[in-house]
Amino acid sequence: MRNIALRIEYDGTDFVGSQWQTNGRSVQGVLEAAWQQLTGERRRMTLAGRTDAGVHARGQVANVRTDTRHTISTIVRGLNGILPEDVGVLAAWEAPDDFHARYSAVRREYRYVIDNGRTPSPLLRRHAAYVPRRLDTSAMDAAVRQVIGTHDFAPLSDGPQEGSTVRTCYEARCTRAEVWGQPLVLIDIAANAFLRHMVRNLVGTLIQVGEGRIDADRFAAVLAGEDRRARVLAPAHGLYLMAVRYPEDGKGTSDEPAALHGVP
Repeated sequence: MRNIALRIEYDGTDFVGSQWQTNGRSVQGVLEAAWQQLTGERRRMTLAGRTDAGVHARGQVANVRTDTRHTISTIVRGLNGILPEDVGVLAAWEAPDDFHARYSAVRREYRYVIDNGRTPSPLLRRHAAYVPRRLDTSAMDAAVRQVIGTHDFAPLSDGPQEGSTVRTCYEARCTRAEVWGQPLVLIDIAANAFLRHMVRNLVGTLIQVGEGRIDADRFAAVLAGEDRRARVLAPAHGLYLMAVRYPEDGKGTSDEPAALHGVP
C-alpha cells in the first residue's frame, strides 16, 4: 500500500472548517469525495492542521493510504479536475510508510493579513481583516517577539485542549506590505504546533498594541494569563496556514521534499 502526501491550497470562506463535520461542507469532505471519484477508493484523509471556518490555507498537507496505481502527476491533475474551485492540490509526493501529515510535522507557519487602508478594499474583504486606524507596526513587532521561545500558551487558547498547552514558537514578526496600492499589515508566526484560536487571540490582542490601546507590558500580561480582559479574538478570514514542515524537508525549514511533484 502506498502513502501519498498532498500539499493543498483553499479559500476557507465557504467551509465550516478543514476537518470533516456533520453540519456543513468541509475541506476534508470534498477531498475525500474527489479521491473516491478519481480512484474508486473510499479513504480517510489525514490533515496536518485543523483550521476554523473562514480560515484559508496555502500550504495545508494531507496524506492518504491507497492501493491506486495512478502516477503522482495523474493524481494531481485528476484531483484538480474534480475538486471545486475553492480547493486545489498544488503538489503531491510518495511519502514513507510511517509519514503522518499531523504527527510527523515539526513546524507550522501561519500568516495573518490586515487591510490597513483608509477605506477597506472590496477585493480583500474575504481575505484580509480590515482595521481602519493606522497601526504602529514597530510597536506590534516588538510586542509579538515576546512569544518567541517555549511557553505555556493556554492564556491564548479557547476551549478544551488535548494534552500539554506548552508550545515552542520559532518566529514571530510584524511587517508592512502593499497590494494594488492598498497598505497591508502582515503578522507571521511559526511554531511546532498551535492551540485552538491561539493565533487569532494573539493577533486580536496585538492589533490593540498597534492602535495604542494597550502597551507591551499589558500585552505581556495577556500572554501570562494575568489580563484576559485585554484579549481579543481576530476575525477568521485574515488567517492563512502558509506551510507545514517535516524533518525530511531539511530540519523543517525548506519547501517540499525533493521527490515532490506538481502538475507537469
